[in-house]
Amino acid sequence: IKTAGTIFPSSRFLCRRMIKNIDFDTVKVIVEFGPGNGIFTKEILKKIQPHTTLITFEVNDKFFESLEKIKHSQLIIEKVSAEEVTPILQKHGFEKTDCVVSSLPFTNIPKEISDRILNNAYDALIDDGLFVQFQYSLTYYKKLKKVFKDKVKLSFELFNIPPAFVYIAKK
Repeated sequence: IKTAGTIFPSSRFLCRRMIKNIDFDTVKVIVEFGPGNGIFTKEILKKIQPHTTLITFEVNDKFFESLEKIKHSQLIIEKVSAEEVTPILQKHGFEKTDCVVSSLPFTNIPKEISDRILNNAYDALIDDGLFVQFQYSLTYYKKLKKVFKDKVKLSFELFNIPPAFVYIAKK
């Protein structure tokens, strides 16, 4: 399985667009799927409040090692598939997550695994929880609309290489 979606890191503009709908004053748990080298992770950590925990899921060895260099007391780095979101939340004493920020390259992941990740993410979210995902095409839009029962908004970030679509879904 190809675990990286692009050779270019995400731009600061895409970072801002990805996290701008998160209510950092109220969220208790944020989950990040596929943090890569931690560009979004670092932005989230700058904004989270003392009562918030960020749990990242990264299976790529190289990316996992670069994430381990980020020293932050509210950051938990797990080297497991995003499919395991609920058991990992429970392992750390949480029932649900307020928000999932995903950079997973769903189009590179086998359908049965990506379906499981998406369904498990939906189940792990609190009611009104947020699922934010970026992709370089619209191929995943229908799938997200099906899982999130049409509660999906779409935006576009031109200032990124390549330009990216941002899906904002609400449970």
